[in-house]
Amino acid sequence: MAARKLIVVFGATGGQGGSVVRALLQDASFQVRAVTRNPQKPAGEELSRLGAQVVKADLSQKGEIEAALQGAYGCFFVTNFLEHFSKDVEVQQGKIAVDLAKQLGLKHFVYSGLENVNKLTGGKLKVLHFDSKGEVEEYLRDNGVPFTSVRMPAYFENFLTFFKPHSEASGGAYRLNIPVGDVPMDGMSVADLGPIVVSVLKAPKDYLGKTIGLSSDRLTIQQYSEVMSKVLGKPFRDGKMSAEVYAKLGFPGAEEFADMFRFYMMKPDRDIVLTRRLNPAVRSFEQWLSENKEAFADL
Repeated sequence: MAARKLIVVFGATGGQGGSVVRALLQDASFQVRAVTRNPQKPAGEELSRLGAQVVKADLSQKGEIEAALQGAYGCFFVTNFLEHFSKDVEVQQGKIAVDLAKQLGLKHFVYSGLENVNKLTGGKLKVLHFDSKGEVEEYLRDNGVPFTSVRMPAYFENFLTFFKPHSEASGGAYRLNIPVGDVPMDGMSVADLGPIVVSVLKAPKDYLGKTIGLSSDRLTIQQYSEVMSKVLGKPFRDGKMSAEVYAKLGFPGAEEFADMFRFYMMKPDRDIVLTRRLNPAVRSFEQWLSENKEAFADL
């Protein structure tokens, strides 16, 4: 029996990488090397117990990335803009990994990408954490590295943080201040990404050179509100906030995220049918919310 091919998963203790590691281990078709900055943390030790080889690497350190990729057939590569809020850092991290993948002869580089919004809109919109990933996608294509890019939609998990509903002073309904008007917004749980990446890695002939827009549900903010009201038993409504008002909220990145929502209103390409083919168990918003009701108990 031939030895199983090795897949290296970066960001292995984060939301995306953690989902990919667990799905690969459950599938058992590949050997798994999980890359994290601190293998001694509980999350890293847990992956080791599950059967992954856990190694240390900083995405900005070329030598550490090269060591992590030794002997690999393929990898899943994801960067985290929120660690540094720097487009230049994120692009550089991606280019380091792409150059090494080419040098080492990796056969399948699965990248967590997004659109270059600034380029697509002729400079009208600037979404740094999209634009950086879009530049790395272009670099992958230009350098001839065998790749598949998977583009996530809005995470359902954002409803616990970034999209967290606001209670009204009057004690009425909770407001969802997500400024996309009446345009349906694609979403998916980050926890459902792993099986998708496994499917892509197991069918390279079908997915090499492809960019795959992911989504498991497409709802207006009013429809998201209605699902939340139904599942959580509390009143929710669309706050009807505009992107212009959102941009002036004053928190770091408000203007950039307002442009992200403007881009969502342009209906970027996300394919629910293909997403469900790649992961038949992918959950709708209502299914995910029903399984995570307790996380909203503090509302």
